[in-house]
Amino acid sequence: MIVQEMTRDENIALVSTHRLGRLACVRDNRPYLVPFHYALSDNHLYSFSMQGQKIDWMRENAQVCVQVDEVGATLEWRSVIVFGLFEELPETPQWQRDRDHAWSLLQKHANWWEPASLKPSAPSTAVGSASVFYRIKIESMTGRHAREATSSD
Repeated sequence: MIVQEMTRDENIALVSTHRLGRLACVRDNRPYLVPFHYALSDNHLYSFSMQGQKIDWMRENAQVCVQVDEVGATLEWRSVIVFGLFEELPETPQWQRDRDHAWSLLQKHANWWEPASLKPSAPSTAVGSASVFYRIKIESMTGRHAREATSSD
């Protein structure tokens, strides 16, 4: 197997062609990793969630990372890690344009809201169950890809 670094353009191409990644956040030196749907635009990953653990944790510590990967044949894969900062897009007049932008990007895909709005337990009517639009400002990214070695390598 040969593993090589990917260029920034290759990283962006992989992240932009996928919608599902894994979002990692940390609170009290404890990591938390969850799958999430996103849309890439202007150096940001836009997403939506219901109020819950990941939102609470990101509000406390805005530093996050996201992994997006693609697995091909047995020894072929591509993976990008995005390092960035969580930024909530509250439902206020000053953030309306950003929320509208997030919505316009996310709604291009069927059922974009389902993964973030469906919880494993019965729906709650408690305060704090409101939806949250947010974005992750991309600070840096790194990627690698692997392929099977051939006799010409």
